[in-house]
Amino acid sequence: MTETIRKNYIDNLRWLCILLLFPYHTFMVFNAFGESFYIKGADVAVTTHFLMAVWPWIMPLMFLLAGVSSAYALKKRTAAEYLKERTFKLLIPLVFGVLLLVPVQTYFAEVFHNSYAGNYFEQYVLFFTKPTDLSGYTGGFTPAHLWFILYLFGISVVALPVMYVYQKSTKKIPVHKIPLPVLLLFFIVPVFSQIILDISGKSVGEYLTWFLYGYFFISSDALQEKVLKYRFLLLGLAVPCMLVYTFAGTAIQSYSVALYELLYAFYAWVAILTILGLGKRYLEFKNRATAYLSKASFGIYIIHQQWIVITAYFTLMWIGNVPLQMASIMLASVVFTFLSYEAFRRFSVTRFMFGLKK
Repeated sequence: MTETIRKNYIDNLRWLCILLLFPYHTFMVFNAFGESFYIKGADVAVTTHFLMAVWPWIMPLMFLLAGVSSAYALKKRTAAEYLKERTFKLLIPLVFGVLLLVPVQTYFAEVFHNSYAGNYFEQYVLFFTKPTDLSGYTGGFTPAHLWFILYLFGISVVALPVMYVYQKSTKKIPVHKIPLPVLLLFFIVPVFSQIILDISGKSVGEYLTWFLYGYFFISSDALQEKVLKYRFLLLGLAVPCMLVYTFAGTAIQSYSVALYELLYAFYAWVAILTILGLGKRYLEFKNRATAYLSKASFGIYIIHQQWIVITAYFTLMWIGNVPLQMASIMLASVVFTFLSYEAFRRFSVTRFMFGLKK
């Protein structure tokens, strides 16, 4: 992406999504919807509502933004250059992250859930041999939060031939002619694509759809202007969808799974369009802070969950008050994550291992 075509609000939305993962993964420790986590505290209704409000759109938005970035990147890179960049940026950090960082989370999960008494290095045997659902919440092998990097690398490789051919083609999709009602109907495709390669609740097909939406549609200046124009109308749709999904989603699911899936996908899509429209209006700027966070966001993503799990383990042991537990986990994990990032980016070896910029 060159400075002449770079959209600052896209960069700002990306790092805002990643910072949002600090409260999101902290609140997963206290979720009340029956899902375990590496460290599990008390069930808290308020934070569970927050999780339910954010979950439908946050990862789809991150894949969509990656698709937008790929559209810009392929304007100045060959297919080979793009693939090389994806390898160094995604595949290598994925490998080192799974080998060196993720086992930290599963070690504390083993100790917390299973009273594991072995040392950290002995746990490596369990990490690679213990049967697991791939979540790793109670130990065993998992890519943990790095599943996003795994999926993104695979999707980038699979989509590259299509993207590159389209980039060179003179025939383009007339995105500027898509009216808003038709654009809203795009939510239907993820409903059906989610059945493709669904692995532990994370569908390759669904996230490929969001990525391609970013590449083919959201990268269009005309469509960006459209969501900017209708941002408040979209917000007026997104808020009631959020409230219905958050507070009545479980009841709707028990009544009709199909209706629930439609609500889920529509809310996700409308929320994404709303965020894009508001972002274009209010986040199209750059300063020292945003430049730093844009550069740091990938490293923060890789590092953050290790510190959330570690601080949650000790916080639940030492502090009894639940609100204070949440605040302590969030504050400590932010501090330790940024300190770790600053340390890692100062050495060429760790920059290479985790795909960081100097």
